[in-house]
Amino acid sequence: MSEKKETLSIIIPAYNEAGNISRTAQALRQAMEAEHIFAAVYFVDDGSADGTWDEIQAAAGAWDMVRGLRFSRNFGKEAAIFAGLSAAAGDCCAVMDCDLQHPIEALVRMYRLWEQGFEVIEGVKEDRGRENVLYKGMAALFYKFMSAAMKLDMSRASDFKLLDRRAVDAIVSLPERNTFFRALSSWVGFKTAAVGFQVQEREIGQSKWSTSKLVKYALTNIVSFTTTPLHIVTGLGVLFLILAVVLGVNSLVGYLTHRALEGFTTVILIELIVGAIVMLSLGIIGGYIGKIYEEVKGRHRYIISTTVGLDAHREH
Repeated sequence: MSEKKETLSIIIPAYNEAGNISRTAQALRQAMEAEHIFAAVYFVDDGSADGTWDEIQAAAGAWDMVRGLRFSRNFGKEAAIFAGLSAAAGDCCAVMDCDLQHPIEALVRMYRLWEQGFEVIEGVKEDRGRENVLYKGMAALFYKFMSAAMKLDMSRASDFKLLDRRAVDAIVSLPERNTFFRALSSWVGFKTAAVGFQVQEREIGQSKWSTSKLVKYALTNIVSFTTTPLHIVTGLGVLFLILAVVLGVNSLVGYLTHRALEGFTTVILIELIVGAIVMLSLGIIGGYIGKIYEEVKGRHRYIISTTVGLDAHREH
């Protein structure tokens, strides 16, 4: 390994990305050397079932600025990002995808902005590339909700970011286990800039995100980062309390004026609606209680089984 400390640490989560490791490492090496940026690449193998770890070891043998961390099992992309940030030694850290859909040219522009004094440089999608209509609609709905909850524009947000060491340390030091890196990087503040980029087409392999995984990911991040759904439950409770008072007064007036109480169908519909709202509310509250349970247990975000190009690491 080189004795010189890297200036830029590039964190790359990898799950079943055997076909992309060598290609990505070579592309980054060529770009960093051409731009005279002393960078190290941290591949985090998130419990891959293919030959990803073998490819990481081979890349580390070919270039001494490649480091590798291998999880004992699949812990998820958020855990992989935090593992990379915790292990990184650079004065600034970037996070990007293994399939090069995040262009290296944009990474270089981010680094130059960091040299100018910016501490959080956000990669902003100028377009989302080729995605099916359902996925785009769900993504738009999710980011609209998160933007409203956080009072920040996340409509074009991504995990493609470059952070100064101060911002990295602030994020890594947070004790919470259920994290949403995409939002936390905005939450920490600091001097911020943005770099627009075009999402590149994946040349090798397929996306590891299924619709069910995306829904689970969205729900987990909503619960971990905002209490807005709980306030919605409260608002629904107040609304139905008002409706109950109105219907109660109407029924009482009908009784006192000896008018027959009608509307059996209406009553049944109201009961069904109220029952559905109650069950939905319990589900939302249960989701938060579940996350509280996970936080209270205090288990590690991830467990590292093997490393390459790194000293001994502890669990986090």
